[in-house]
Amino acid sequence: MSTSSTSQGHPQRWLILGVICLAQLTVLLDNTVLNVAIPSLTKELGAETSDIQWMINAYSLVQSGLLLSAGSAADRYGRKKMLIAGLALFGIGSLVAGLAGSTAQLIAARAGMGVGGALLLTTTLAVAMQIFTPEEQPKAIGIWAAVNALGFAIGPLLGGFMLNHFWWGAIFLINLPVVALGLVAVVALVPESKNPRGDRPDLLGALLSTIGMASLVFAIISGPEHGWTSGRVLGTAAVAVLVLGGFAYWESRIPYPMLDLHFFRDRRFTGAVTGAVLITFGMGGALFLLTQHLQFVLGYGPLEAGLRTAPLALTVVVLNFSGLSAKWAGRLGTPVSIALGMVLMSAGLVSIALLDSGGYAGTLLGLLLIGGGCAVANPAMAHAIMSAIPPEKAGVGAGLNGTLAEFGNGLGVAVLGAVLSSRVPRVGLAAGLEAGQLVGACAVLLGGLLAAALLRRAERADSEVVVA
Repeated sequence: MSTSSTSQGHPQRWLILGVICLAQLTVLLDNTVLNVAIPSLTKELGAETSDIQWMINAYSLVQSGLLLSAGSAADRYGRKKMLIAGLALFGIGSLVAGLAGSTAQLIAARAGMGVGGALLLTTTLAVAMQIFTPEEQPKAIGIWAAVNALGFAIGPLLGGFMLNHFWWGAIFLINLPVVALGLVAVVALVPESKNPRGDRPDLLGALLSTIGMASLVFAIISGPEHGWTSGRVLGTAAVAVLVLGGFAYWESRIPYPMLDLHFFRDRRFTGAVTGAVLITFGMGGALFLLTQHLQFVLGYGPLEAGLRTAPLALTVVVLNFSGLSAKWAGRLGTPVSIALGMVLMSAGLVSIALLDSGGYAGTLLGLLLIGGGCAVANPAMAHAIMSAIPPEKAGVGAGLNGTLAEFGNGLGVAVLGAVLSSRVPRVGLAAGLEAGQLVGACAVLLGGLLAAALLRRAERADSEVVVA
């Protein structure tokens, strides 16, 4: 069976969506829950600061480097097969991490979990695109995006609860029953789908994209600690530029490229990609600053700070699970939805920066605005990227969507973190955080307006072609 979608959509599509969202949630929880365990890991494993950084970075480096390759493999060999493989690898990695007796073992386990995470993040969105009709895809992607926000919200809360009752390894072992349930459900319910053409594997392209993206993310991660002009950062960045340049050249020369560069001639695709990078840049960095604002400026503890961020995720969940955001996006159109969402998100960041005078009211307003903006804009952006790519390349599209998110988030944390570091010695922590939030607000607003303009031009060009 080469494809799972029909003109009516798969008969069990909503149940299948629940299954793949469960798999997605497992990965997302692991991204956030580890931060809560840092004090316990430092004490019980004797982990130093560099060890903690590698525990976090090993996962993100491997995952970001493999996203495009994982998506391409899913398209070629079958998205169901890769979803099963991703769950199995993630489960094995979680087991090893939970039983690790040293920092080296935990870092290695986290890297293995990154492989599984890359397969899961690409195949879940690709499967959703295959089983739903074009009319239902915006709502389905909205629910998929809401699960992302849910993972962000409950990760620290779950981590805090587990650490209050169990030892640190429990935060990884809790993944095992979820993975087991996910495997059974995927085998029983999810249909197989893959590229019917069965293009030859682009092994060199996969190697170049993995090395290039991992090097780029590593340079971004290393910048704040080692200095942007250090040999380590500049050398890694140079490797990333050269390898990614070689990847682009190779992809333009072969008959079966992993990432068809002709996609970038599509204005819808280019607009969505441009906006996605700038939006995740602004949001990733600003949310990184938000946790520090809640703890160091407003004085909340880690668990209470996690609770205080919950309104953002709850707003996204309510608007997307109810279908309201998809309904609004359908009435407004993709360009206006993205612009509106970015304006709301930018206003939320400004509210956190300027209206919070030592209390929570300004932050709460900001979180609600950001949540509303995310609910409207993020699914519209993901749908714009996925719909601009042929269905048989859905895995590559999902991989690209995930790569953009990883790149934008990493760059946002690095750059806004640098803004914070440069401002704190002169104006203090509170003013430094305010400056970083305002820079993030500008990036979000610019990204939204630029993406909306490009997408609007693409729509006009398509309509002119139809009329002609």
